[in-house]
Amino acid sequence: MATNPVFALALYLICWWMALFCVLPIGVQGQHEDGLPDRGHDHGAPKTPMLKKKLLWASLLAIPFWAVALAFVFFDPLRIRS
Repeated sequence: MATNPVFALALYLICWWMALFCVLPIGVQGQHEDGLPDRGHDHGAPKTPMLKKKLLWASLLAIPFWAVALAFVFFDPLRIRS
C-alpha cells in the first residue's frame, strides 16, 4: 500500500492542505486595522493576503510531515497491520 504512488500523492495533498490552513492566518492584517477600507471591500478582508508566499510555505512545510506519515505507513512501527 505504501509503495503506491497514488497513495503517496494523496497523503501529500492531505498534508499540504492542513499546512495551508496553518499558514494562512500568519501575518494577515485586516483593512480595518489600517483605517478605513477601500470602498466596496469588507472590513475584515486582508490588505495583502500574500497567497503565493503562503502556498510556497505550505508546500515546504508539508514535505517533512508527509515524509514522517509515509514512514509510519511504510515501516509500521506501531505494528498495526500485524
